[in-house]
Amino acid sequence: MEFLTTLWAQFLSTLPLFMLILLGFLAVKLGRWQKTVTDSLTKFTFYIAFPIMLFQIMSHFSEHSQIDIKLLFVFFGGSFIVFAIGCLIASKIFKLNGSESTIFAMGSIYTNTVFVGIPIIKMLLGDDAIPIVAIVVIFNALILWTLATVSIEFVQMGKFSTKGIVKAFKNVSKNPIIIGIFTGIVVNFIGLPLPNFIDKSTKMVSEMTAPLSLIVLGMGLAEYKIRDKLLITTAICALKLTVLPVVTYIVGKLIGLPSLELQVVVLLSSVSIAINCYMMARQFEVLQGPIASSLLISTTLSSITTPLILSIMLQLPFA
Repeated sequence: MEFLTTLWAQFLSTLPLFMLILLGFLAVKLGRWQKTVTDSLTKFTFYIAFPIMLFQIMSHFSEHSQIDIKLLFVFFGGSFIVFAIGCLIASKIFKLNGSESTIFAMGSIYTNTVFVGIPIIKMLLGDDAIPIVAIVVIFNALILWTLATVSIEFVQMGKFSTKGIVKAFKNVSKNPIIIGIFTGIVVNFIGLPLPNFIDKSTKMVSEMTAPLSLIVLGMGLAEYKIRDKLLITTAICALKLTVLPVVTYIVGKLIGLPSLELQVVVLLSSVSIAINCYMMARQFEVLQGPIASSLLISTTLSSITTPLILSIMLQLPFA
């Protein structure tokens, strides 16, 4: 009964977030808004709102408790393990080729850390957890894009070059979210006090960013459809929403990650697949249908699985 009470409380906590996603989805589906509206709002959120929010938080980085950097080994260690499992399932069970197996496995681990992860973490664990998410965000795109590029180069040519790695570094260095994080860190460690009008303005933007990002995500999801190869889609969602958070939790406990960091990385690993994964599938021209379907299905299912996973973590005797 205590577990069910906790689960219901966590579900009610996250329900408003997914209602905002539904609001954005219905606005496009029922309102028949042009794609340019979604594109413009997405561009504003990604290039302006999120960088300002992360700058504002990271400029006060020293006010938060010290973060255990082992969280990177836990988050990406769990991702690499599930990536290997995904490649094995794709090749042995679904008989996919090397490039398809790579994208299948990427769908199993590529977390929507920005548009979904940050709002959920902010809602469930508070502002103290956001700097932890920011550290993951810094490395997430770089490591996963490099992993996909190197893996596909290897299966296509039997070798890999440094070209893909250099390209990934260049893309990440120009990412506005990464720029916002690093700028905030620099301001914090220099000890440069922000003028009050700047601090308040950035805080106002910060408060609107999370709900705006969820509405924009829902608008973006309205562009995708559930297509063929649903068995592959089901396998991707199962690995992403259940296997990845379980593996991440086990790795975190083995390494001895502190409670807050452990909750953050497990919750991050439990949320839906990132839209970037679909862009990756389009770039390499493989599994575009299943990945698009996985975006819709994983976002819907995570409204149940993410609060369930948090409730289970809170009830474990050694949590």
